[in-house]
This record gives sequence, C-alpha cells and structure tokens, in this order.
Amino acid sequence: MTEQRDVQRAGRLAAGGLLLAGLAWAVRGAWEVRLALAGEPASGPPDQGDGVHRPLNALEDSYHLVTSLTGVAVVLCALLFLSWLGRVRDTARALSGQEPRYAGIWVYAGWLVPVVNLWFPRGIVVDAFRRTAPGRKVPVCVEVWWVLWLIGMLSGVGIVYRDSTDEIIARAYTEVWPLLASDAAVIGAAVAGVFAVRAVTRAQVERIREGWAAPAAVVATPAPGLS
Repeated sequence: MTEQRDVQRAGRLAAGGLLLAGLAWAVRGAWEVRLALAGEPASGPPDQGDGVHRPLNALEDSYHLVTSLTGVAVVLCALLFLSWLGRVRDTARALSGQEPRYAGIWVYAGWLVPVVNLWFPRGIVVDAFRRTAPGRKVPVCVEVWWVLWLIGMLSGVGIVYRDSTDEIIARAYTEVWPLLASDAAVIGAAVAGVFAVRAVTRAQVERIREGWAAPAAVVATPAPGLS
C-alpha cells in the first residue's frame, strides 16, 4: 500500500509541475505577443550593440520578470518530474524483478549529456512502462511528449535557448512567429507529459493492486475437502 501511495503522490506532483510550467510558458508567449503588437520603440532594441543597452520600457521590464518566474516554474517542474522518474524506475524494477535498462545515474545525467539526451530520458520512461506492463503498447502520449520536447529543446528559442532575454525581446519585435511556434511546442510537451505521467503511473498502480489481489485470492480459496 505504501508503494502505491508513493507512486501516486509522485505522479500527481509531476503532473502538477508540468501544468505549472506549461501555464508559465503560455504567459511568456502572451507577453511576446504583446511585444510584437507594441512594436519596437524608436530608440531601437534593448541591446544596442557594442555593450550598450538602453533603459527598458515598462513592457520590456515586465517580460524580464515573466521569464524569471517561468524559469522558477521550469526548475520546480524538473525537480518533481525527476523525482517521479526515479520512483517509477525503481518501482518497475521491484515489480518485474529485473534490473532497469538504464543505470540510475541516467535519470539525471540523461538530460544533460549531449547526444544521449536525445533518447535516454524517453528510454527510461518506456523501459519503466514495459517492465511494469509487459506486452502492452507504449502509450502514444509518451511519444508525443518526447517529440514536442525535442522540438522545444532544439529550436534554440524554447527550453534551451541561446539568446539573452533582451535579444529575445528584439526578436519578438521583428520575428515573433518562430518564438510562438517554439512556445507552442513547449506547452504541448507539458500537456502531453501530464498524460504520459498519468499513463505510466496508472499502469504501475494497476500492477501493484494485482499483486495484492493474487495473495488475497489464494487465502479466500478453501482447501480441498473443507468446502
């Protein structure tokens, strides 16, 4: 029973973190639309080049605040998601009696090491599901989550962006659509991630309950000659 509660709690927290991050990123996208509609000031972009930065106007200053709050939401989401990922990996090992395909260090390092971060995190989720529910097809939401995550990560303006906040403001003034497309991928990944977390968590809860039901059925079955 404790194992079931732990898995369910980790799943709820991870899903909540994903929803929070998705909402924060949607607010960020809305601010980029506001910047695009306002248009670039006559004084030019915030970063004037050669190390010169003009004073920010109120809208630009508020965008800096929004991006900072979004960053906090993403960090919180990451911590909750990693906690869930470690939990379902360990639970899958206990349920299957088999060692996971990926060592525990990859629950964390798999997101950071170049190249392997393109498939290791998804692999850990898929491995946990397959060991929990052998023979069942991996939920489509897991694949959707990972594809959208990669788009958001590799677009250069999404989860891992190379431009400074002032440079992103300048881009919002001149080419907002690539920013919004990347934002949509990140938000979509967060929503799909909620469904993926729920699907894997539900599979583990069902498997745990089956484990309880089997011993109960044995106890309830009368011995021969006693009926």
